[in-house]
Amino acid sequence: MKVSVHGCGYLGAVHAAAMAQLGHEVVGIDVDAAKVSVLNAGRAPFYEPGLPDLLAEGTTRGALLFSTDAADAAGADVHFLCVGTPQSAGSGVADLHHLDAALAALRPHLRPGDVVVGKSTVPVGTAARLAAELPDGVRLAWNPEFLREGHAVDDTLHPDRLVYGVPRDEVADGGETARSPEPGGAAARLDAVYARLLADGVPRVVTDYATAELAKVAANAFLATKISFANAMAEVCEVAGGDAVALVGTMSYDARIGGDYLGVGLGFGGGCLPKDIRAFSARAEELGVGRAVAFLEEVDAINDRCRDRAVELVRSACGGLAGRRVAVLGAAFKPDSDDVRSSPALDLARRLAGEGADVVVTDPQAIALAQAAAPELRYATEVAEAVAGVDAVVLATEWPEYRDLDPAALAAVVRSARLVDTRNALDLAAWRAAGWDARSLGGASVVTHDASRPGEEMVTG
Repeated sequence: MKVSVHGCGYLGAVHAAAMAQLGHEVVGIDVDAAKVSVLNAGRAPFYEPGLPDLLAEGTTRGALLFSTDAADAAGADVHFLCVGTPQSAGSGVADLHHLDAALAALRPHLRPGDVVVGKSTVPVGTAARLAAELPDGVRLAWNPEFLREGHAVDDTLHPDRLVYGVPRDEVADGGETARSPEPGGAAARLDAVYARLLADGVPRVVTDYATAELAKVAANAFLATKISFANAMAEVCEVAGGDAVALVGTMSYDARIGGDYLGVGLGFGGGCLPKDIRAFSARAEELGVGRAVAFLEEVDAINDRCRDRAVELVRSACGGLAGRRVAVLGAAFKPDSDDVRSSPALDLARRLAGEGADVVVTDPQAIALAQAAAPELRYATEVAEAVAGVDAVVLATEWPEYRDLDPAALAAVVRSARLVDTRNALDLAAWRAAGWDARSLGGASVVTHDASRPGEEMVTG
């Protein structure tokens, strides 16, 4: 099939390359000429494991082309909308102007029988609006993505489910897959696109527009809630003298709960969870059901307090922040990514600097984007350079290379051997054995307040 992908950022570039890998002829459309040039050279404009190989293979084979001209999408059987839907300035509402612009540019090149497929994360009700704006004979489907940065290629080629939001006349009574899709319908076209995945047994859910739109934001809201729940327990443990890591470990054995996304630490960030839960809350308010998701405000607040608690832990470890030199290991919001959008690591570095610390940040992949986002901070490309002569080392992103650091070697180059692990990723016993004052956020060694001795601090674990 010929497939077009509109918007070649994180989602679109991965989707376009994956569609070529699945055997389709793919053209990617983006307004950024520099990005298009990089992609046509078979290179990735951002860091995502596995993507460069996929791009190089697809472009070399001639199955994958990128363009700035929407007219090059003409003749495609399926047109995917993969543009960003960022948070609007000054509110939690999703900004859909990129999506509307992409569809406006595509509309003159659509033919009867074409299928337009939205993959962007949007407020519920968006698909119905866009469907009404399409030319006669063109169908709309909504096919949300469930990608994890750092695993996006695998998540696209080996997804755990496919969700199709289609027109009501294609949804069987009782929903889901109770009947074969109508020939020429949106679901049938998507089945052809994903034929290899379906043959491998990937589950497929066919439903209405609203349910498909909600599938993504509901999943992200649940994951964000799970992360914040773990960190809420960490807040309690820090006062009660408990060990939050051990606590959530006991919970993870319960099959109804599981251990995924139940980590204690600096909280969530990136380009999806923070803005998606805010946009979900804003849309629920517009629909008059804001109370149903009011808990998401506290989920967001708990996440923000993780950073406040991390600042306090570093302050306590250093005996104050003014004039202290602090190395922050990590700028990306998670390992295997260069994304610094809503990054807890970069936000922590800025907060420490805002309280008078002399902060130097390092990261294996995200230095360039971090410098653009926070030019007021100092940066180092290597850990040895970052930690030289510092009063404290703060682990803020749990990259594998940071997990593997030699504490004895680092102790020889710092001014004071103080470690704060905000991700509970390091073996604190090994660091202490090498002479470090090692503490973790909500973990096995945290500063707490002894209720029996008001005003006094103790270290537990």
